[in-house]
Amino acid sequence: MNPHISVPRQHAGPANFGATPSRGSSVRMPRFFKRLFKFPQMDFEMAIWEMTSLLIAPKKVFKSIYYHKQTKNTWHRPDPSFTYLLSFFLLLTALAWGLAYTPSFGAIIRLSLLFVFLHFIGSSLVASGARGAAGGGAAQGLFVQPGEKDQLEFGYCFDVSNRAFFPLYLHLYVVQFILLPLLTRNPSNFLATFLGNTLYLSALIYYTYITFLGYNALPFLHNTELLLVPILVFAVLWVISLIAGWGVVMHGRSVEGLFWGV
Repeated sequence: MNPHISVPRQHAGPANFGATPSRGSSVRMPRFFKRLFKFPQMDFEMAIWEMTSLLIAPKKVFKSIYYHKQTKNTWHRPDPSFTYLLSFFLLLTALAWGLAYTPSFGAIIRLSLLFVFLHFIGSSLVASGARGAAGGGAAQGLFVQPGEKDQLEFGYCFDVSNRAFFPLYLHLYVVQFILLPLLTRNPSNFLATFLGNTLYLSALIYYTYITFLGYNALPFLHNTELLLVPILVFAVLWVISLIAGWGVVMHGRSVEGLFWGV
């Protein structure tokens, strides 16, 4: 049984990336994009609280969506402050990686664009589209019961993907950068292999768990525990990699993957 918190359901039509329901045939710009450049209206304090909570009490982040649903009649929060803040952190990280490993101005610019628009925003959009399609397509009977009036919003899927990316960012863009000299000093060293592979395992587990919490918080979704299945797969691959002595950082060329196209 899903550990859902019982809340009153409000059945409403799907909100398209946080857009308010339109009347007639008029087309309205989604509120997320309307607020994209309205910095005074962005709640950066809330974004910082969410980032902190994702590390120490991630369930609190998604409990707050109930209050937003009650007042705004949408699960999605059309506030790009979290996206902006994490993008800013990625720019700083790209600067550090660039100065250390690609010390040229052009390469640093390309690396910054790569980190923000491909790794972060691009992957979040792809993941959001895939999960939104799963919720409303062939797998609808698995996660959403037939006849359910509430629909999985693409904007909410984007919110979940963004928040799941934050702990992955800390693992693979910050901690890996700090530990990289140790992880690449001796490719045949078991400690280096263990630390590197465990770092990636922890990042993927955290990403999967935050994703699960995001969708498990929606009372109209069912069987969300299936979203935790990849953790078992990651754990098995982690054990096999240690037995085989295969290091993700060195042999998997994961670091070179960060610089793809640079």
